[in-house]
Amino acid sequence: MNGTKRLNIKPGIRVAIVLKKDQRSGKLTEGIVRDILTNSAAHPHGIKVRLKSGEIGRVKKFLNL
Repeated sequence: MNGTKRLNIKPGIRVAIVLKKDQRSGKLTEGIVRDILTNSAAHPHGIKVRLKSGEIGRVKKFLNL
């Protein structure tokens, strides 16, 4: 599974996202999904989500699946 398909992502799952400010470096931030912000079924750079911490970014990896 990858983070480009919306149907793979549900609130409450643990993911690694890349924040807007970290896109150049590729640094990942881990957290639990609170909201899914992308409305389309898929996005080539990853589905945009808001973590419980309030941080917003695109899903790159799923953790603890």
